[in-house]
Amino acid sequence: MNGAESIIEAFKRHKIETVFGYPGGCIMPLYDALVTARDNDSHHALQHVLCRHEQGCALAADGYARSSGKIGVCLATSGPGATNLITGVANAFADSTPMLVITGQVPVGLIGTDAFQETDILGMTLGIVKHSYLISDVDELPDIMEQAIKLAQSGRPGPVWIDIPKDVLLARVSPDASTPAEHSANAISQHTNTISAWRNHIDQARQMLASATKPLIYTGGGVPLSNAESTLRAFIETTQIPCVETLKGLGNSGRSYPHNLGMLGMHGSKAANLAIQECDLLISAGARFDDRATGKVSTFAPNAKIIQIECDPAEISKLKACDVALQGDLADILPALSMPLTIAEWQHACSTSKQTHGFCRPANNGEASQSEAINGPDFIAMLSRLTHANSIISCDVGQHQMWVAQNYQFDHPRHHLSSGGLGTMGFGLPAAIGAQFAMPDHTIINVSGDGSFMMNAQELATIKRHRLPIKIIILDNQCLGMVRQQQELFYKERYSEIDLSDNPDFLKMAEAFEIPSHSINQASQVQRAIEMLFAYDGPMLLHVNINPHDNVWPIVKPGSANSDMLDETNHSNQSEESAA
Repeated sequence: MNGAESIIEAFKRHKIETVFGYPGGCIMPLYDALVTARDNDSHHALQHVLCRHEQGCALAADGYARSSGKIGVCLATSGPGATNLITGVANAFADSTPMLVITGQVPVGLIGTDAFQETDILGMTLGIVKHSYLISDVDELPDIMEQAIKLAQSGRPGPVWIDIPKDVLLARVSPDASTPAEHSANAISQHTNTISAWRNHIDQARQMLASATKPLIYTGGGVPLSNAESTLRAFIETTQIPCVETLKGLGNSGRSYPHNLGMLGMHGSKAANLAIQECDLLISAGARFDDRATGKVSTFAPNAKIIQIECDPAEISKLKACDVALQGDLADILPALSMPLTIAEWQHACSTSKQTHGFCRPANNGEASQSEAINGPDFIAMLSRLTHANSIISCDVGQHQMWVAQNYQFDHPRHHLSSGGLGTMGFGLPAAIGAQFAMPDHTIINVSGDGSFMMNAQELATIKRHRLPIKIIILDNQCLGMVRQQQELFYKERYSEIDLSDNPDFLKMAEAFEIPSHSINQASQVQRAIEMLFAYDGPMLLHVNINPHDNVWPIVKPGSANSDMLDETNHSNQSEESAA
């Protein structure tokens, strides 16, 4: 085999069946190997998806991984191909998405000479990957492929980048190097050490839980990353403990758990944020105390002792000191912590708060007046009622993202794809493409804003080519809504560069890619339009005109305590300016 063919062999060993990429000069030997593999091996159906921009490749691989739990793979050439991947890889790193990134590089002898399409991609990406490799010897490649695939998925997942010079891809692998070494022993040893470490503290944690009168569990994206959804649900079923969820943790407790107070934080429910303020024990399960969740961290959970369950030692007490750290796997730790609790008074208080301060929107059942404008949160609430519980929502970034988080009822965290840590506009459409390839039997819905949609609209061509039955919803307020809201509230209405009133005709855009479309602008049209969207057997775009002055409520001013939430009734223009 040559180096490129050894990469294909690694894909076979690890049952990697879908990769997203864009060809070019230095990665061309790998694309040649893809053709050869397709012609010669009918048993391994490796599918390459040509996206129309390398950022789309990385974000599609991200959506593939998030929705399925498998590793996402993306390919690109050297220079601009590699640099165009960076935002998507940074997005995966911020949200701990397992990803393998393979790029071509100029031949070994040309590295450092400013050759055509040469960039120091290793140096440029050190801060956004779990690990990176620059291959100089083809005999290293089989072993490094094995390391990289396992590393991306082990512990706290994340992207691993392999940069391979063109001549290495073409060089022949020696027979002795063609079989990779086994790397599982160290991982098993580390897992064993982790188990013994958390067991030393479990009795103390159990005592704290048993004596608490106002316990609360705070769950995040670590739950699906560790495949601990069923374990968490068994834990809360036994304890009946109230819970709050981060943006990436939405769906952890399922649709039906009565003590779920919803999302906490900057745009979280007042019920969730009040529970954080009042609890006397906070159990953090797969959450990292992100600033968007905690607000001013010194005021977060001020009356609570904290038990932090976390696989990554770097996150323990990083932002908020914990009283007991349980380092290890959620699936192992939660059953050991589980016990029935007598907390009826606290449960009642949280339920009452949820009814008063939760995200509960009444159904209008399509009976709104003919002249009533479409309200973004009401639209999302209707969408939630009309979609199947197994539908997957792929969000972009902005006001619509928060309306989905607040008003869509998720039954599983892998049904909600959203850029959390990086906040990447343009994430939603390519991520939906990745999810459709990963989960072909699920309904995939991209909810976007007019600003975000234009970031990666070229991926409509990918949908057209593969006739992917993705449902695209554009909430169009003809502005950068979240930026406009911040400027309204915190910059004395000094609006700067948020006007998108010259948007293209989105229906004509869809038509150019042979995607049927429909536009609505009245609340009375919402239910029928959503039903029509799902009745169509194929891709379809629904353009939804909404009021440009609608805001996301509640909101915590950046740098403030979560208890100081602004809503429609108590907000006023803030005299002090602050950055988002």
